[in-house]
Amino acid sequence: MKKYRHLFFDLDHTIWDFDKNAEETLHELYGRYALGELGLRSADIFIETYTRNNHALWAEYHLGKITKDYLRETRFSRTFIELGLSPEVIPVAFEDDYVRICPTKTNLFPDAHETLTYLQGKYVLHLISNGFKESTELKIANTGLAAYFQSITISEIVGINKPDPAIFEFALGRAEAQKHKSLMIGDSLEADIRGAQDFGIDAIYFNPANKEKPADVSRQIHSLCELMDIL
Repeated sequence: MKKYRHLFFDLDHTIWDFDKNAEETLHELYGRYALGELGLRSADIFIETYTRNNHALWAEYHLGKITKDYLRETRFSRTFIELGLSPEVIPVAFEDDYVRICPTKTNLFPDAHETLTYLQGKYVLHLISNGFKESTELKIANTGLAAYFQSITISEIVGINKPDPAIFEFALGRAEAQKHKSLMIGDSLEADIRGAQDFGIDAIYFNPANKEKPADVSRQIHSLCELMDIL
């Protein structure tokens, strides 16, 4: 699509495989904290419950309904209590260990480096992430992603989350990009796709789980390598 000059990518759940990296981290911490002995007999059920709670809280965070501190204080406590642990036995350092370890994981979605290398030869690439400053910078550094992107916009630094139009305006200004020559690629319908479309730039929905595509979403991909065919 030669009409575009600038491609803006989301990071978590789009390039950096958040759920896979979280699963690895939680398996490690399940053993380290002996959660089986506390009554959580299945690591898989623990991870599944956490993932559901975390996704729900992140959806609220994207929309400005909760703070970073509330998200971090709540996602594990809610999970532990839901699975039957009494508050007095919940490991107090669990969240801190998770936040320290998870961003060091390096699992990306398949073909991420190949796709970004290809696109870098044809377009100017940028990141817009709703992630937190410390963890986002670690993820980018540990995976070698920084080399692909001319600009990196992190919502916590800017003080605005996607889908607020102001963060897209900030990112385009930093990139010296025009709306009609820009394209957003991301996994979140609200934050990435509708946020970009409402701001006035085109978007491609990254949908690796093959969820039903809403009518207001014009284009989707199920793997990153599809971008090499259409861009």
